[in-house]
Amino acid sequence: MTQARTEESRWKEVLKRLREVRRDTVKTVTLRVKEQQRSVRAIKGRLADGAATVPEISEATGIKAVEVLWYVATLKNYGEIIEGPKDG
Repeated sequence: MTQARTEESRWKEVLKRLREVRRDTVKTVTLRVKEQQRSVRAIKGRLADGAATVPEISEATGIKAVEVLWYVATLKNYGEIIEGPKDG
């Protein structure tokens, strides 16, 4: 066996152990990302119907108002949504 092949085998084993150690973390993060994507889609879907306040979005989507506020602020910051005209 050559030096390069031995080194490659060693790295494969290291990566295999690393995947096993991090399996639960990766699974948890994957579920959280999917949950965030669902929330963002729900918020954007509600806003596609017309302008709405945070409490209105919260009621329509079933997401807590504090989370909706966080998502709306983030989406606005990244240019995904725009703020409508102020009323009063």
